[in-house]
Formats: sequence, structure tokens, C-alpha cells
Amino acid sequence: MSTPLLKVQNLKKYFDITGGILGRKQGEVKAVDDVSFSVQRGEVLGLVGESGCGKSTTGRSILRLIEPTSGNIYFEGEDITKLREEEMRQKRRDMQIVFQDPYASLNPRHTVEKIMMEPLIVHGIGNKKERQEKVHHLLEVVGLSSYHAKRYPHQFSGGQRQRIGIARALAVNPKLIIADEPVSALDVSIQSQVLNLMQDLKKEYQLTYLFIAHDLSVVKHISDRVGVMYLGRLVELAAKEKMYEDPKHPYTQALLSAVPVADPDYKRERILLTGDLPSPSNPPAGCAFHTRCSACMEICKTTRPLFRELSEGHFVACHLYE
Repeated sequence: MSTPLLKVQNLKKYFDITGGILGRKQGEVKAVDDVSFSVQRGEVLGLVGESGCGKSTTGRSILRLIEPTSGNIYFEGEDITKLREEEMRQKRRDMQIVFQDPYASLNPRHTVEKIMMEPLIVHGIGNKKERQEKVHHLLEVVGLSSYHAKRYPHQFSGGQRQRIGIARALAVNPKLIIADEPVSALDVSIQSQVLNLMQDLKKEYQLTYLFIAHDLSVVKHISDRVGVMYLGRLVELAAKEKMYEDPKHPYTQALLSAVPVADPDYKRERILLTGDLPSPSNPPAGCAFHTRCSACMEICKTTRPLFRELSEGHFVACHLYE
């Protein structure tokens, strides 16, 4: 098998909890807790889970927008956690991000042209005329018009702003795009347009995506493989078809049972999770999911399950399969 474009090994990101007059450390939030996966060239890996499970922190840690606590991140075989600031800045030309909120990620004081030219200037790509031409071309590529370049972000709808965010990410010809819930703030009709656009761009520019979302139907539409996160840990990872037809982890089964089906006669058994989501600052011992799991055994309360390969390409962290 070829070397993956992106390989994440034992990634951890802990945030300190401070308190008191002296601001001493009183604990830590384990936002990402020992996550490992890889993404092949040209692949779309979907990362799903409920809010607060560490999906976005994982994406930002990979780009070192947030510095990881520990672990290794290999991009094209090179460990980017060892790179100095300037080396990392140059490497970011190959790794871009599309943010969740298309308004907060665009500077309201700058025109679209200035917003999109900034990465070209930072990486020294082209002269002024070439940059302008590239901006106008990319706006056309993402379904906007070249005259939109003179407008400001507030003059666009949410879907148009997200298109601008995608165009900005494409400006430096990246190899990997981390899409951090790029359609969750948009209307359903606009979601499908943006997803179709991202699929078209993937083919045209030979892109690789790490697609972060909490909507399983969105992930099914765009992904080749799907990883499910719970409380900072990966609990299951498999090809899309395997994941949706034969989920192994009780948490994945519960998530999929909640996806609506467009058939009024089809009756699916709904798995309702009991109990509250534990705090990432004080996760349960053993399997993090055991406090809400209907199949919980004694071993689940004390021993953390290994994330291991159950069948070819299907990984799961659950004592039921050991």
C-alpha cells in the first residue's frame, strides 16, 4: 500500500483547567485522547460524533493551529510536529482548512479580493495581476462571479460566504483540505450545493479531504471512510458501506438508529442512550462509553478497550469483540 498523505499517531490534546487567585492548574480537559488514523491520497475521511467529542480540535491540531500535547502527525511521510514555525508556515501551503462559521472566518473589513489574495501574498505566489486573475478564476470555479471580488463578506448569504471560504482554501493549490463542519451552519438546500461543489473540486484539483461533521447523512454523501469519535477517542473506523450496513460499536449503532429514513413505512428500531454525556475533564475509567452503554460488562468499567482491526479496514474499540 502506498504511503498515506496524512498519518496521525497517538494524537493527544489536553487543555489545562486553572483556578484560584494564583491561577494554578486544577485539572485538564482531555479534548483529544490518543487518536490514530491515516488518510490516503484522493480519499475523503469523514469524522463524526456529537458536539464536544473532539472532532474540531483534532482537525486544528493536525494543522497545528492548536499545538498538540503529544503524538505524531506525518504529512507526506514527514513528521510536522517537529517543524519550526517558519517551516510549518511553508508546509501549510499544502494543508488548508475550511471553517465552520463562514462569517467569523472572513475579515469583515476586507473585500473578497483582499481576503483571497492574502494567502497568495503570504506564500509569494504570482505578481499582483496574476493574483487578481487567480481570485477571479476561483470565484467562477466555486459558482460566484468575478465582480463579487469587490464586495465585502456581509453582502453575501451564508452559502456564498462558505464558497468564498472554499475558494480561499483552494488559492494555494493544497493537497489536503480539512473541512471543519463546512455545511452545518447552512440551510439544507444550500448544504447539498456546497457538498456537490466540494465533490466536483475534489476531482478537478485531486484533493484529499478530512471532512468533520456531526450529520451522518452528510458524511455518507461525501466520504469514502468514516471514523466515529466519542469523548476524545476514536471508537470505530471503517469504509462507508461497512459502517452504515454493519456498525459494530454500540455508540455507532445508536447514532445510526437516529438517522431519519425517507420511507414512511420503514420502521427502524431506535436506540435511545440513557444517562448524560460525561465531562471530558473527568472521563470515566475503562471504556468512556460504558456509562451510557446497554451492553456494558464489568471489564468495560475498569479496562480501556484497544482500538483494533476486527476485519479488513474495520477498526473498533469495544470489549464485545475481544
